[in-house]
Amino acid sequence: QVQLVESGGGLVQPGGSLRLSCAASGSIFSINAMGWYRQAPGKERELVARIISSGATTYADFVKGRFTISRDNAKNTVYLQMNSLKPEDTAVYYCNEVVRLTRSSREYTYWGQGTQVTVSS
Repeated sequence: QVQLVESGGGLVQPGGSLRLSCAASGSIFSINAMGWYRQAPGKERELVARIISSGATTYADFVKGRFTISRDNAKNTVYLQMNSLKPEDTAVYYCNEVVRLTRSSREYTYWGQGTQVTVSS
């Protein structure tokens, strides 16, 4: 059983910074992609940033230049450094990982439980 545990959310003033972490535990052969999504009240979940096994990254336009995704392969952990936060960044942030459990298995997708980020003065 693979579990993703997130941490780092909280309340921050506009212009401030937060760093989210998401650690995967369980029997994992490889992690092919890791990402962060967010969901604000009344809105659909949307991609924030994604990093694949090669290290290539993808960012939503609304966070380019402000957020940075990174990964620590040894720790099976993905991070999201969020700078210059805006009130519209307020949402529940979810981590997502696409993994193989064995060399020959198909890919499985797992989600974290979500962590609240609130940007307000």
